[in-house]
Amino acid sequence: MSSPMPFTRRALLGATAGLAASPALAASRGPFKASWESLAAGYKTPDWFRDAKLGIWSHWGPQCVPEYGDWYGRQMYQQGNPFYEHHVKTYGHPTQFGFMEFIPRWNAEAWDPEALMKTYVAAGAKFFMSMANHHDNLDLFDSRHHAWNSTRVGPKRDIVGTWEKVARRHGLKFAVSNHAAHAWHWWQTAYGYDAEGPLKGQRYDAFRLRKADGKGKWWEGLDPQELYTGPNMVIPDGMNSIAQANAWHDKNDGEWLETPPPNNPAFVRNWLLRQNDLVDRYKPDMVYFDNYALPLGQAGLEATAHFYNNAVRQTGRTDVVVTGKKLTAFQRKAIVEDVERGFSDRLRDEPWQTDTCIGNWHYDRGLYERNGYKTAKDVIQRLTDVVSKNGTLMLSIPQRGDGSIDDKEAQVLADMAGWIGVNGEAIYSTRPWRIYGVGPTRLVEGMQNEGDAKPFEARDIRFTTKAGALYALPLVEPGREMVIESLAVGAPHAAGEVRKVSLLGGDPLSFVRDGKGLKITLPERRPAFTPVVKIEGPGLA
Repeated sequence: MSSPMPFTRRALLGATAGLAASPALAASRGPFKASWESLAAGYKTPDWFRDAKLGIWSHWGPQCVPEYGDWYGRQMYQQGNPFYEHHVKTYGHPTQFGFMEFIPRWNAEAWDPEALMKTYVAAGAKFFMSMANHHDNLDLFDSRHHAWNSTRVGPKRDIVGTWEKVARRHGLKFAVSNHAAHAWHWWQTAYGYDAEGPLKGQRYDAFRLRKADGKGKWWEGLDPQELYTGPNMVIPDGMNSIAQANAWHDKNDGEWLETPPPNNPAFVRNWLLRQNDLVDRYKPDMVYFDNYALPLGQAGLEATAHFYNNAVRQTGRTDVVVTGKKLTAFQRKAIVEDVERGFSDRLRDEPWQTDTCIGNWHYDRGLYERNGYKTAKDVIQRLTDVVSKNGTLMLSIPQRGDGSIDDKEAQVLADMAGWIGVNGEAIYSTRPWRIYGVGPTRLVEGMQNEGDAKPFEARDIRFTTKAGALYALPLVEPGREMVIESLAVGAPHAAGEVRKVSLLGGDPLSFVRDGKGLKITLPERRPAFTPVVKIEGPGLA
């Protein structure tokens, strides 16, 4: 780990001023310019991403310390919210114990990246993603342009840099996720106050604290305003009810704004400096932006052009990936679309990604105690559906504040490893077939809808192809007979001759093909849950 650079406010302002003076936040030299047209004209999704199919994500930071789930930092400042009530009861009132006080408690004392990576590789990961920062605005790397980073506070370690070295040592591609473009509005609840009760009207810590207040404290020399992003849209005095205060937040700072802060251009300039520093320093193979399209308007285009141009200089080609959400058809030619906790209802022409988590994005002990995690069968079912539609799955395994994973998460990964060890042939380096699959269950296209999805049925089957073979992957454990109607003689997509059918990890299987389908007899004992069938013959794939 390289030594963190010394920070002064003058140096930080000087860096952002220098960037502001450059024309249109000028992108680095190279063939890509900071426009959708330029990015789309020169980009092609690399084969490594299309081959990898499964990544594992460390969505880990100080919000994992309370072990209470996602968006703790924002919601702990919203009176009436369960996160607020938990925080007051457990840690104290946010006028006295604000979010920043979790940072020194995030010390990563049980983090063993080498052991975790071995587990992830065994579970099937072909690439690994480290969160570089969340909406809480703490950089988890040795940041040159943001003093609030994990080498100076918290674990005082380069989290991203450590993950990068370990991932590459295990032969994995390396990715980073950047969520900080939302910090400017996400943190505005920290500038608020209780609208009711004995502390009514007293502002929370972000409103009061300045650099001078840190003298003699763990954060001496740091400015809390640089963490909390400043008073970009502060709730006015005079709110007299929790409902009134919450309505104001919903209308103003919202929960998901994609625009740059209207009166804080320095935030945008600093975000771009930090993002470019991240890719320059760690040279990731992939950048995940937690944004619709790209972050902060022109700044996101600048960052993507810089990343692509870096790749061209380093390898001679754009062998990298950038993801964004809710893309137009044209934007999908420039970057890869990510569908967060959602589905595709079709076989897509362009490679795409879905990201999900076996639990909540930040560690949630309550979910553990309620046995609320996705099972390995759930994960494999999701992986199979995504891959059949030309997609890739990014799976988050939540870490506790100390950096460890719990026993139930470890069991999910072990069960995944058992299935992948037998059936990985039907997943990795495959391509879609003529259709993605068959079956009665129809998924609804879009983000954030996985909780509303209907359960799959035994007749739901997905297809992949590789090296002339066709793979049939049932989404639910079939009985002794598996019928693939789309392979019936004379069916629209059934061109080709079936000469051999075998069970991955098992023996050749008996089959009959007629006008009703390909009927396959499966053994009672199978090498893994949800078996996979390999179908071979000329013209099938």
